[in-house]
Amino acid sequence: MQILEFDLDGEYVELHILLKLCGLVDSGGMGKQVVASGVVSVDGAQELRKTAKIRAGQVVRVDDQVEIRVMDPA
Repeated sequence: MQILEFDLDGEYVELHILLKLCGLVDSGGMGKQVVASGVVSVDGAQELRKTAKIRAGQVVRVDDQVEIRVMDPA
């Protein structure tokens, strides 16, 4: 599994935007499609909300292929 660390710039990032910023999809729209397909989980639970607010300390997984660890930049 590929592990990425994402330094959060602000209070939160929306899930579909996080996928774009990490380079997993080419656009926010494509990110929404990936989330809607049911392959994304947040902290071990399936997440279908495209605009879910992802905060520092959370772990996002995509299809058990990529794990994104959201870090607090401070």
